[in-house]
Amino acid sequence: MTVIQSERVAHEAVGIGLAGRGRAQPDARRPEEPWSRPSGCPPVPPHPRPAGSDRYTISEVAEHTGLTAHTLRWYERIGLMPHVDRTHTGQRRFTNRDLNWLNLVTKLRLTGMPVADMVRYAELVRKGDSTFAEREELLTAHRENVRQRIAELHSTLDVLDYKIDLYAEARRAPERV
Repeated sequence: MTVIQSERVAHEAVGIGLAGRGRAQPDARRPEEPWSRPSGCPPVPPHPRPAGSDRYTISEVAEHTGLTAHTLRWYERIGLMPHVDRTHTGQRRFTNRDLNWLNLVTKLRLTGMPVADMVRYAELVRKGDSTFAEREELLTAHRENVRQRIAELHSTLDVLDYKIDLYAEARRAPERV
């Protein structure tokens, strides 16, 4: 896939840095860092190793991300983590870029995005710039679902606050007599 400026911005917004400004990368899947983050985008957890020395085993990635090795293998099998590098003996080797992608996937899971939608999103990213509209549509629909859930949680929190205040007031009532 050829990476242009707009793809760089899209990747940076989700924590996947791409080197260069508007020029094609020789290997768009494993670009060089450093890269800047757009304002308002939450920070990516620090990487255990600097770029260039960032070859992690599956157990190291599991420890760093909190995901199990089983989950990481499953993500690879279903297409969420395609093209994980391997050693000549077949051992997986993850990079800082893979950690960034896993950070995004973890955030999407935390928001309740169905795995099928995450896989679809990953497929669209791999297809390149021509899928920006589809990616935006998928994320926009999911954002609306998240906002609805947040509103439901706020309503539930209001009920909890009311009940807690009610019990606290009832406990203080005998003290006033």
